[in-house]
Amino acid sequence: MPATSADADDSPAAPEEPPAVPLLEPRDGVPEVVAAPAALREAAERLAAGTGPVAVDAERASGYRYGQRAYLVQLRRAGAGTVLVDPIAVPELGPLAAALRGTEWVLHAAGQDLPCLREVDLVPDALFDTELAGRLLGFPRVALATLVRQELGLALAKEHSAVDWSRRPLPESWLSYAALDVEVLVALRDRLDEALRAAGKRAWAQEEFEAVRTAPPTPPRQDPWRRLSGMHRLRGRRELAVARQLWYARDRVARTRDTAPGRVLPDAAIITAASHRGSDGLAELPGFTGRGARRHLRTWSQAVAEANALPEEKLPPVTAHTDGPPPPRAWQERAPQAAARLAAVRAAVAAIAEQLSLPAENLLPPDVVKRLAWSPPDRFDQPSVSARLTGLGARPWQVELTADAVASALHETPADRPAEDEHPS
Repeated sequence: MPATSADADDSPAAPEEPPAVPLLEPRDGVPEVVAAPAALREAAERLAAGTGPVAVDAERASGYRYGQRAYLVQLRRAGAGTVLVDPIAVPELGPLAAALRGTEWVLHAAGQDLPCLREVDLVPDALFDTELAGRLLGFPRVALATLVRQELGLALAKEHSAVDWSRRPLPESWLSYAALDVEVLVALRDRLDEALRAAGKRAWAQEEFEAVRTAPPTPPRQDPWRRLSGMHRLRGRRELAVARQLWYARDRVARTRDTAPGRVLPDAAIITAASHRGSDGLAELPGFTGRGARRHLRTWSQAVAEANALPEEKLPPVTAHTDGPPPPRAWQERAPQAAARLAAVRAAVAAIAEQLSLPAENLLPPDVVKRLAWSPPDRFDQPSVSARLTGLGARPWQVELTADAVASALHETPADRPAEDEHPS
């Protein structure tokens, strides 16, 4: 029965969160950007003389430039203050790397920033990831501003998170924003570290941090053009070929111009052109009417013509080849035993995750769960399941917590027969 107004008035009010204190400017002011070798050496000396962990962040120009290079690197360490480095003006950051050797780096969502930091030879020897710590603690929202508000009572503005950091000179307000991001990181790290220890999760976190720190570079994606938004609208192999040729033509132009591909030609324009399949009349299609797209109209027309001229045997397959199992939506019809295993393992992992107050995907990665269910060990006992999980990349803490329950779940599934077209993993 819906509550009446009287019922609502009698119910206890939820406690209100105290208002967060807005962070408006860095406590030491906005430092001058390091843009010369001499200034870099001086900043490195200050950081080396500091104490404790070093907060690190990087700003990219996603959506504006080609690639994911860093256009600003921010660092802060007790006793050293905040340092803002322009890696475009000073590409040789050896002094900075030497100064930070042996220190713990504190980053938020480290997996996003470590690749661009490695490009400028900045690699941590130890890591604390505040976003990952929040996930392991079971926090429902782990954005930096949310954690800072929740744990430190501070309001961190994020209005400059998606600006063009390749712009020079960088506006003072942007630099203030960048400095504030690292100003709070070590304090947040300390609060989360304390919570991890109290929850008995610090050892798990350490394994996860190390896995992020030592993760190899992501290999080039096979058939990257298949990531185009709207691919589900394309049906035939010829349409896929047009989309593929346009994607590669756009990528070449974007790389040459150092511009984000979507600014050269939107995904929607490629999908529309692929649906039409004709190189004539491209200029009239949505997405090709802008000045930027028109500038390369001959390139787009040539790409479409090349795709249409391909013989049948050269057309891309409708489904991309992978080294892993097929999408789970196809399992029930194609391999019902595997589908039953997947449901059982997911349920077992979800139950443990709920008990431990952490996301199921952090307890056992979804790809590991799928590969285990599709290609399980010969025996459904704890040692065999543990070995299979380890071989699939699960960390020791994950194997220890899940192997028994996963083995039991597998035992309860229907008798197995090999899945069709099983891929090795």
